[in-house]
Amino acid sequence: MSALSDQLVTFAILAYLVAMISHAVEYALGNARAVPAAAPSRELVGAGVGGAGGTVEAPAAPVQNRAGRSAQRALVAGRIAGWVTALAAALHLGALVTRGVAAERMPWGNMYEFVLTVTFIGTAAWLAVLWKRPALRRLGLFLTLVMVLLLAFAELKLYVQVTPLMPALQSYWFVIHVSTIVFASGIFLLGVVPAAAYLMRAGWEQGRRSFPYTLARRLPAAAGLERMTFALHAFAFPIFTFAVIAGAIWAEAAWGRAWGWDPKETWAFISWVVYAGYLHARATPSIKRNVATWIAVLGFLTMLMNLFGVNFFFTGLHSYAGVS
Repeated sequence: MSALSDQLVTFAILAYLVAMISHAVEYALGNARAVPAAAPSRELVGAGVGGAGGTVEAPAAPVQNRAGRSAQRALVAGRIAGWVTALAAALHLGALVTRGVAAERMPWGNMYEFVLTVTFIGTAAWLAVLWKRPALRRLGLFLTLVMVLLLAFAELKLYVQVTPLMPALQSYWFVIHVSTIVFASGIFLLGVVPAAAYLMRAGWEQGRRSFPYTLARRLPAAAGLERMTFALHAFAFPIFTFAVIAGAIWAEAAWGRAWGWDPKETWAFISWVVYAGYLHARATPSIKRNVATWIAVLGFLTMLMNLFGVNFFFTGLHSYAGVS
């Protein structure tokens, strides 16, 4: 089962790559707008014997518009990207399930498994958004790019063999705390995609034509991206708050203290403060939306620091990454 899980991860990465390429094709062709075919021209043809007896008008064959063909190809590429992303998510889920079966536990025991789960949650949430809001499909280019990079990094740098859960983690709080932190992290991962897209698109709408704003000229309107950013963060933040509280309760039971400013705890608190600051800024009319969105992006950077930086560069009671 462990070998099958590894193979499914590889196939999932390839599927995400194919989806990313399909999204790129849609994105490249997306500037072409379908132009209605010109009304059929009328030409005079003879009627009667030998062409005598007057004329009647006959329609000429309609001409296919090149821009219309490009728009149609973009639509097909976008639909292929959506279906291949769903296939990648199914492979991704299969990799997690088989990994858990091989380990005889939930597949969250080390950094490799954590990244696999967070990225799956992000993809599953994206498919739910895509089902509700098909007009946002072009964001899939950036989402699949993130998935390819994170999963490839996990395979190359974080991979560890399946091992039993260490005694310190053998508690029902493991499921409660880690499941909620994983779920919130996956939603935050998805949330940073429209946040970054909004910052680029808003700059494009304000007349900025330099890189990276040029990447956003074919994205949905900035206002819609900003609303999606807020909705995702507002949904994830209470779950993240509960996860931090559950972690403190577990620490009290396991180590005899609820909070000890361990590096993992410290950075979790920093992330919580930054995301709370984003939601507060977003609710404050005097603060510009782009300023608030930058805070959301900063919040995700602190999450990355907590996930990668703390595990690689610090040692503490939470050193369960399996890479140190």
